[in-house]
Parts: sequence; structure tokens; C-alpha cells
Amino acid sequence: MQDNTEKFTGLGEVYRRYRPGYPAALFDCLKTFPGVGPDTVAAEIGSGTGIFARLLLEQGIRRLYAVEPNADMRKQAERELGGMPGFVSVVGAAERTTLAAGSVDAVFAVQAFHWFDPVQFREECRRILRSGGPVILIWNSRIETDPLMAECREICRKHCPDFTGFSGHSSRSGKEAVSEFFAGKFESREFPNPLWMDREAFLGRNLSSSYAPRPDAPQYRPFVEELGALFDRYAENGQLRWNNATRCYSGRL
Repeated sequence: MQDNTEKFTGLGEVYRRYRPGYPAALFDCLKTFPGVGPDTVAAEIGSGTGIFARLLLEQGIRRLYAVEPNADMRKQAERELGGMPGFVSVVGAAERTTLAAGSVDAVFAVQAFHWFDPVQFREECRRILRSGGPVILIWNSRIETDPLMAECREICRKHCPDFTGFSGHSSRSGKEAVSEFFAGKFESREFPNPLWMDREAFLGRNLSSSYAPRPDAPQYRPFVEELGALFDRYAENGQLRWNNATRCYSGRL
């Protein structure tokens, strides 16, 4: 079994190309948070290929420590963002970021909290945050009641031995886990973020998941074939609507 650090090894390029972005309304909301603004020094834990990091830097925060344990993902971010002012790539993990105590104004975890040990992550956040700084957990989540998502879930169950549910709805990313992490004191917000995908993007998005079979696995070809057939059933004029929402949870520890 791979540990969580290695689950995305070999997926850096497909993740960078096919994972979605985040709606403007989310960033408008983040600007209202105390401690998040032009002078902010922030850490994004589990920053992956830098999709969210780029958007934060484009919003004008002063410095972002992008903490990522997986070398493949981190190198993608460094290639993409290495020239951006304020970007600092860090080899570290949620439980041991290697950042100095009291060094950041805010901590973000985007598409990542469900991989962490929540108790150790909480203590690490307390260590690296300046007094009163927020922790902000964000997911792009499928609307699971959508018929497309229900069929996609069944295909994953059939062909992906490691599949236990979509990340935005797993037991470690649901409201109960978030509430426990924040000791019940947090705010939640949700923003519509529907996505339009062509066939390549639809396949790529599904293949970027940690549980997706790799090309050398026997499940790979039937997985891709069934996803292709699913796309054909739902697409109109070569485009498929992926019903998605961006969920944001914030609190202080």
C-alpha cells in the first residue's frame, strides 16, 4: 500500500492539466476574512501542482509558502510558478511543515485536508500561525445527486480498487470531520462552480484522481472505455456539464 505522500506520484502532469479552478466569488469572500489581504503571508498545505497557489498570488497576497510532500506534484508547481513573486516552494507535510513558529497569517488546505492526520495538523497550524490567524479548508465537490455523478461513481467502484468515495464527500472531508477539527466553531460557505468539459478534459479529470488505475493496470482500459461511453451519453455538441460546487470552511484554532 502507498502512503498518502506517494498516492499522486506519476499524476503531476495530468493533475495540473485537468483539475478545475475556483470561482471568483470564493476569492471575493476570502478578501473579507480578517488576516487575508495584500500583506498576508500564508501557507497552503498540500499545495499540489499549484493550481490554487497561482490564484492566491494573482489576488495579491504578499507571500505564499506552498508546502507539498510529493516530489512529482511539487516540481510541477515549481515549473509553473517559480517566477512568480511571493511563491516559496517547501518540502514538507501537514503534520510537519518545516515552517518557523508564528510565521504565517493564514493556513489554507485545498483538496487536501482529507489526507491529513487532523490532530497533528491542528497542532502544526497552532504552531505556525500568528495569533488569531484563520485556517481555511476548501474543496471542489461534485454534486453527487446529479445522475452523471451517480453513474461516474459506479464506474469508479467497478474499476478502481482504491475507490472509497469522491474526496469532497468522504468521511474525512464531510462537515462532521471539519466540525471536529474546529471544535465546532467554524463558518461554511458554498459557491456554484459548474464546469464544462470536452471528452479529453472529462477523461483527464477522472484519471487525475488518486484512486484511478494507471496505464499499466488491467482496469485502466475498461475504466477509460466506460468513462468515454458515459461522456457520449451526456455530452451535447462535444461538451459535458460537470455539476460542481466549491465548499469553504474557515475557523480559528
